[in-house]
Amino acid sequence: MAARAVRGAVPLERDDADHMDEQATAPLPAVLERNGLTADDLISIWLTATPDPHSDVPAAAARGLGIVDLPLTCAQEPDVEGALPRVVRILAHIESDRPRAEIAPVRLGAAAALRKDIAQ
Repeated sequence: MAARAVRGAVPLERDDADHMDEQATAPLPAVLERNGLTADDLISIWLTATPDPHSDVPAAAARGLGIVDLPLTCAQEPDVEGALPRVVRILAHIESDRPRAEIAPVRLGAAAALRKDIAQ
């Protein structure tokens, strides 16, 4: 098995702790399903958010999903003028036999606009 990384992103409709809990980890199940992975394939997860959500941290939402035995790290994205607001991104480190080119990211909702060069 090789260590790989896979990305996901989701926009938040509003800066609200309950909404953050519901949405921040939404890309993770989609990433697992799209790439034929299970929770046991996860090594660690980085969660980032744009500077505008202040209600909670994305890792709290992940812990709420029951992800308690993985290293999680949160960070803030750069404050870039014109960037899509209230976006949470994940970078999951995984174990997979798939070639790197076959690992597929998941960008939900308006977050699909983040990488128009990658077909979803």
